[in-house]
Amino acid sequence: MIRDKVVETDCKYFDVNEHCQQMNNIMMETTQVTCGLSENPCGHKETWQWNEEVAEALKEKKKVYGNWKKEKSTET
Repeated sequence: MIRDKVVETDCKYFDVNEHCQQMNNIMMETTQVTCGLSENPCGHKETWQWNEEVAEALKEKKKVYGNWKKEKSTET
């Protein structure tokens, strides 16, 4: 899919910055088509890339970090 879009784009006349921007645009468009977008509670669109297991692990990590931050000990 990405290869087809790159072939469609005639990149030989771009300078390095334009080529990089064009490649970024192609990858972002392809990712959005493939993975889709979802809306978070704030209404901003974002790519949702993890499941409940990862969300729980992140929640636990934040909790442990908060405890460590309060106590500032190596045991925490």
